[in-house]
Amino acid sequence: MLYKTFAFVYDEVMDPFLYMEWLNFSRRHLPKDTKRILELACGTGALACDFAREGYEVTALDLSEQMLSVASERAQEEGVAVQFVQGDMMDLSEVGTYEAITCFSDSLCYMPDRQSVQQVFDSVYQALEEDGTFIFDVHSLFQVDEVFPEYSYHYQTEEFAFLWDSYPGEKEHSVEHFLTFFVKENEGDQKFVRHDELHQERTYSMENYYTMLENANFYNIQIFADFTDEKPEENTTRWFFVCKK
Repeated sequence: MLYKTFAFVYDEVMDPFLYMEWLNFSRRHLPKDTKRILELACGTGALACDFAREGYEVTALDLSEQMLSVASERAQEEGVAVQFVQGDMMDLSEVGTYEAITCFSDSLCYMPDRQSVQQVFDSVYQALEEDGTFIFDVHSLFQVDEVFPEYSYHYQTEEFAFLWDSYPGEKEHSVEHFLTFFVKENEGDQKFVRHDELHQERTYSMENYYTMLENANFYNIQIFADFTDEKPEENTTRWFFVCKK
């Protein structure tokens, strides 16, 4: 399963500044009276806890038990109330309805094809209350086609080492991330165990996303660039969508 090992070192390799960026973007674009939020693909729960500290009633969903285990411990340690749910964002029929739903960190790019993305949009629409808000981000074509190919990032501490190498995927506008971890088995042990994971992401044109959102009956669809309130440009790396039901 994706993130089987990644869950336990995820926070070490993620830039904590990004969580504040996602939070600030959401606060700017959510209606002021928004209270109940469903966060999709919540990962280790950092953003869910940030939402909770801001006074939102947060339900956070993820497919990975490992991620949710880390997230639950985080919420307990930080003294915030978050309801964590294991589930698939392609089927939200059992999680209730919400005033707002978010899906960040390019999580939608893990969907294998357009049909799957459309199913997520349809499911989100049904899980939103009337006049509800859906906010998400995805990699731009520029990021996937121009930035990621041959991308390489290596990071290490005394406890683990992390290697990330990216290559063009087989499908159009797709990328494959090869992740290698060297993690100590036991505290104080000098022996490292190697774990390998393959993460595949795919994105689509801005027009494709817009059409799929319209097909799901969303309206007032706005698109922004890289955590800002500006319109996307040719070299924008991350597209943000804000939509209304």
